[in-house]
Amino acid sequence: MSAARLGHVAPLELVGRRVALRTLVEADYDGWYEVRHRCAHWLLPWEPRPRGAPVPSEDRASFAARCAIRERERQLGTGYGFGVFVHGRFAGEVTLSSIQRGPFQSGHVGYWIDQSLAGHGYTPEAVVLVLQFAFEAISLHRVEISIIPRNQASLRVVEKLSIRQEGVALRYLEIDGRWEDHARFAMTAEEWDARRDELVWTWLGRR
Repeated sequence: MSAARLGHVAPLELVGRRVALRTLVEADYDGWYEVRHRCAHWLLPWEPRPRGAPVPSEDRASFAARCAIRERERQLGTGYGFGVFVHGRFAGEVTLSSIQRGPFQSGHVGYWIDQSLAGHGYTPEAVVLVLQFAFEAISLHRVEISIIPRNQASLRVVEKLSIRQEGVALRYLEIDGRWEDHARFAMTAEEWDARRDELVWTWLGRR
């Protein structure tokens, strides 16, 4: 089914205290490319890619196609990809992907941010926005986050949010040509209900 047949809908935006999340469009390419190019050494070692596969193209046409795929996923309800914006500037991405309905009602969160902005709490805030969207707007029951154990920058995000760790999945995903173990973290709707006020007040500054 084509994006055209699904029809055009306005970008989806989630607004926090210091960050805004918005579905990306082709006009975001310049800002996105600048960050990706400048931070390539910081980002590429952690990204899924089979052995011998080239680094995905980052030209404007490829970015536009990627935006169209994400838009189609959004309209089908199978995934939501957001750009992270800080003071209106593109700063990274956070995704809610692999959404399964039926008896699962689950999804996976992934994230990355401009190296120059890491450590300032922008990513945890973005993740809280996505968790609120997942549990309250689209009624998921479970959200998972999987992280390579030596990826300290990503681990700090779940540590700041005190998201429960469930264990380590051995050789879980092929990253830059290597099958990497991943520490698995999760939150359920019941945990969100119990911690909602704390997380929303601490990271979004509202009740």
